[in-house]
Parts: sequence; structure tokens; C-alpha cells
Amino acid sequence: MSMPFKVGVLQLSMEPLDETVEMAHACDAAGFDVFWLAEAYPWWRKHSYEARSSTAETAIIARETKRIAIGWGIISPYTRHPVQIAMEARVLQEAAGKGRFLLGLGASKIFMKEIGEGEKGKEVGPATVMRESIEIIQALLAGNEVKYEGKAFQTYAPPIKPDAHVPRWPVPIYVAGTGPVMQRLAGSHSAGLLTASITTPKFAAYSKSAMVEGALAAGKDPKKLDLGCVVVGSIGENAKTAREGAREMAAMYLANKVQNIRGSADTLLECAGLSMEEIAPIAAAMETGGRKAAAKAVSDSILDKVCPVAGTPKQCIEKLEEYRAAGCTQMMLELWGKDRPGQAKLFGKKVLPHFRKKR
Repeated sequence: MSMPFKVGVLQLSMEPLDETVEMAHACDAAGFDVFWLAEAYPWWRKHSYEARSSTAETAIIARETKRIAIGWGIISPYTRHPVQIAMEARVLQEAAGKGRFLLGLGASKIFMKEIGEGEKGKEVGPATVMRESIEIIQALLAGNEVKYEGKAFQTYAPPIKPDAHVPRWPVPIYVAGTGPVMQRLAGSHSAGLLTASITTPKFAAYSKSAMVEGALAAGKDPKKLDLGCVVVGSIGENAKTAREGAREMAAMYLANKVQNIRGSADTLLECAGLSMEEIAPIAAAMETGGRKAAAKAVSDSILDKVCPVAGTPKQCIEKLEEYRAAGCTQMMLELWGKDRPGQAKLFGKKVLPHFRKKR
């Protein structure tokens, strides 16, 4: 049996806590499946934002919401030791309750670039760091004795006693990956793959192929794996104005993230039909004039290539169906623009019911 199609929202932990909690409330009330929080980094200070801990924020959000699942999208073992990640995951298990917490892991190359990759990154590759992190986290959360001697990590922990008051249910762990090595690892060692922003339907299909390859090599059923696609979005009753939020978010990512993950992002850009020459003016505008200036540098043609879920409710449904047909099982929409809580409400009223009927 294949995975059901889910629609969630992802945002960066760069905004005031109260605003993030307000958005989570709106997404919960609207009927979205997951609220993912991606960890921002100090680069955003140049543009009037501040980096905040996503693990701390999601613990609060889990207690402030009732139904929606809460996801880390993503946490990096380069910035947190796997034991620390497991400790923080315990808090989310308790705060969210059974079935409401998803743990996303990724190398986070932009963060690595910002703070320095560290000694482990020089000794072993990201795939090894990720695989060992998953194994350690899973063993700790299962309550097992851990005697781990890997290439990147060495860890010991005694088993949890039977009378210890801790959650006993497993936590789904996802792997974020843009290149084929990490995408295959997601298939072989996790509950699914999370793609980078600016994912297009073509890149979703490419990513799923690599994930399936990894799953089959490990003897796993690929139909039981999620493919989560991070896509910019904006909705409104007026098609033209509704696209503007997506234009601004696309500008921020094209100016920053894609340039910072060169190499692994080549296929991402190729699938979108974008060249570095096209996005260079956007990056320059971001540096000199901020996100509003960068948005003006994003032409309608470039925005169309990004394939946002943007426009009227009908247009958003059509675009979501494109992603589902490409193999995506979990949409991670980065909603931007005016009145995002209101956008969440409109999604809940006029878009999400279309997909609930098909489950």
C-alpha cells in the first residue's frame, strides 16, 4: 500500500516566536498534516531576521497545538551531536504525543558553511555522518544499550530501565538530500526523503528514483517511504497578487540557498531549467537591496520555472496534483506573502478538502 498524500507547511525559525506559534495554530485549525520548522542560521541577520533554535521552538509549538504533526525540517548532526539530538527528540515525543513528531536530519551545507564544517566533516563524508547519526539516535530512542564505535562518532549509553518514565514508541526519521548519495541513504536508512527548496515536479521524480534505488538495495519496500518536497507557495482569490508571496520566497532561495549548495544543486537547477547566469542578478539584488529588491529581479518566467504552488485555490490544487503525479507524498509548502495565517485558512477551506476526498 502506497503512502497517503499529505500537505504540510514548512517555515524557517527566523521570525519572532509568537508569530511562528500563531502560524502553527492557523495550520492546525486549517487541517494541514504537518508543521515543519527549518532551522535558520545567522546569515539571515543581514536581512533583519534572527536565527532561533528550531528544537526549542517546536517543543513549544507541540504543546500549543492539538492535532497537527510537528516536524524538524531539518536538524544537522554537524551542529548537534546525535546523543544531543536524541535527548531533544525525547522532549518532542513527550510534548507532542504519539504519532505527532517527525525527525528530519540533514547535513545542512549552508549552516556548515556559515559556522565552519568542523573536524568530523574533514575526516569522513556527510553520508557516513548521517548514517551513524541515525543508528545512534534510533538505538537511544529505543532504550537499548549503546556501544557505538563508528568513523565519525563514538558513543556509550546504558539501557533504559523498565520502570523509567519515557516514551516507548518509535520516531520516524527522515533524511534531507539534494544529491543522489544522500537520497539513496534516505531510501535505505530512513522513513523517507526530504528535498531542498526550489523542488520542481521533475526534480521530485528524479529524487524518488534515487530513494527507491536505495530502498531496494536495502531490501525495503519503497511504497512505504515518504517523499517530502519543499516548495514555495502563496494563495489568494486574485491570481496575480497571490503569486507575489511565492515570488519573494523564491527570490530568497535563489539568491542564497541554491548558490550555497553548488555541485549537489546542479541537477536541482537543471530540472527547473534555470542557469546560474539567470539567478546571479537576483543574488546581487538580495545583497544590495534585500528581499524586496530580489523579488523584483524574479521575472514571471523564472517564477514559472520554480513551479510554486501559488495563485487561486484552483491553481494551487492543479499544481499540487502535478507534484503528486511526480511521486511526491508529502508537500512542505513555504507559504509567504501577506496574511499567512489567512492563507492557511484559505488552503483549509478550498484546497485541502480536495485531497481529503481522495484518501
